[in-house]
Amino acid sequence: MDHEDFRAASREQWEGAAAGWGARRATFQAAAEPVSAWMVDALDPQPGETVLELAAGPGDTGLLAAARIAPGGRLISTDGAEAMVEVARARAAELGVENAEFRQMEAEWIDLGAASVDGVLCRYGYMLLADPEAALRETRRVLRPGGRVALAAWDAPERNPWMSTIGAELVAQGLSEPPASGAPGPFSFSAPGRIEELLDAAGFAEWRVDAVDHGFAAASFDDWWEFQYDQSPTLRAQLADATPEQRDALYEGVAARVARFARDDGSLWLPARTLVALAEA
Repeated sequence: MDHEDFRAASREQWEGAAAGWGARRATFQAAAEPVSAWMVDALDPQPGETVLELAAGPGDTGLLAAARIAPGGRLISTDGAEAMVEVARARAAELGVENAEFRQMEAEWIDLGAASVDGVLCRYGYMLLADPEAALRETRRVLRPGGRVALAAWDAPERNPWMSTIGAELVAQGLSEPPASGAPGPFSFSAPGRIEELLDAAGFAEWRVDAVDHGFAAASFDDWWEFQYDQSPTLRAQLADATPEQRDALYEGVAARVARFARDDGSLWLPARTLVALAEA
């Protein structure tokens, strides 16, 4: 993998996906709220502190922390995609949050001084980066002594059928290749010991890793399918290159896979499991 090519393609995808994330923000956050709550509770931000959020997306996790650090504290909400930064900015305005600033920033090159923040949040971000170890080293650099980082990444595919089902069907139908071992992606932190290995390599002295079980609700299969299309830049790119017959076959194949999660009224409940970690600089 050429890291620069990967970064450029990833940035373009997320710029294009930002509108969908903004439109579906509430749906995703309803499912991921237990993860955000774990992270903010573990970080335990205090009034007057400075908290940095990396790969913030719509900004929900950092905005939870913003309430904890008032008065006198500051949230720095960042994302590599400028369009995502605007989504987070709009959400803060909607909530009336006044102690936050919003900046386009790459997590692998954090544009802040050493020992300048008290806490860092990164929900589902490090796992998607070309060089997550570099990003964690940068995180440690900007943390003050004793500062903390709280992160989240998806557990193994079999524990996250809400997302892995579509990927499995894409591979089964020859529309996608299986992910390369060690490549960035939603499940790249799921191997036992992977998070601990990266935290150790980045120089963190103490950490703990836990898991949060949660899930995604949808009123129907079509509702969930549209949510996935709006949220996933990868799925959108793959469907753009597929024929109408391939799109139909994929739809039907995925519907068959998730039928076991349907309730009597046609709604869906798809399980999810997130690995969460807290580390101290």
